Amino acid sequence: MNMKWKVYLVIMAGSVSILSCVSTKKLDQEKAKYAELSGNYLNLQQKYRDLQDELKRCQNESASKISDLNTRKSALESQIADMNKQIDYLKQNNNTVLSQLKDLSVVTGSQAESIRKSLENIGAKDVYIRDLQGSIARKDSLNMALVMNLKGAVGNLDDKDINIKVEKGIVYVDISDKLLFRSGSYDVTDRAKEVLGKVAKVLNNQPDIEFMVEGHTDSIPIKSPGMIDNWDLSVKRATSVVRILQDTYGLDPKRMTAAGRSQFLPVASNSTPDGRSANRRTRIVILPQLDQFFKLLETKK
Repeated sequence: MNMKWKVYLVIMAGSVSILSCVSTKKLDQEKAKYAELSGNYLNLQQKYRDLQDELKRCQNESASKISDLNTRKSALESQIADMNKQIDYLKQNNNTVLSQLKDLSVVTGSQAESIRKSLENIGAKDVYIRDLQGSIARKDSLNMALVMNLKGAVGNLDDKDINIKVEKGIVYVDISDKLLFRSGSYDVTDRAKEVLGKVAKVLNNQPDIEFMVEGHTDSIPIKSPGMIDNWDLSVKRATSVVRILQDTYGLDPKRMTAAGRSQFLPVASNSTPDGRSANRRTRIVILPQLDQFFKLLETKK
């Protein structure tokens, strides 16, 4: 082998060695990067599962409480109707009893005493029902007063931006997302903070009232960085509002519940821009204090 071939072989061997070193180093770097990405992915998946579990727990607790209170209210109203029927029946029979009492010779002393007690019971039931109906009327009046106070505090905002109403004995305050948030964000705007401050002033004047802040979205998948889906966005928007009510306006956090409803409780069709705009909203639900209401009635039985 001549010198020229020896030189070629030395150059080729060196090139192979250098390529081998470079490929191994790059492979190690890619493996490390893959391991880091895999770890981040697993962490995100766990955070997502934790968030879903917490959301489901909050929603179940809130829905269960409202459902239970509405059921008890319906049962009470049914009881009122039954008692009214009993009173009508007893009053009809009362006329017959009174006509019999005209001839006291046919009524013994014990019978007369029994009749007297029956009439007293009728009167007591009548008073109880009037008290019951009065309590329900007072509760409805308080709700209407709360709605009027909220509307007076908020001022002349467009109904498309904020809507305050009473449905089935519960007060709702719906605020559109274009007033509260920028698109795809959960950062509350400065204008929205002013509106929340007015609502907070009314709620601070009613320290016994509890309420729930619900975040709602449309059905368009979220594409903002750091957001997993519309569940994530709706929860973050609710908690943003709750934090402002607590930290900026001093509302007691024990009175508040934050919940995300994602896209699954729409008020309009998601097939049109106007419908999607209506569905993107934050709702403040004034929870009814029926526990105190029923305790008050129990003392009158």
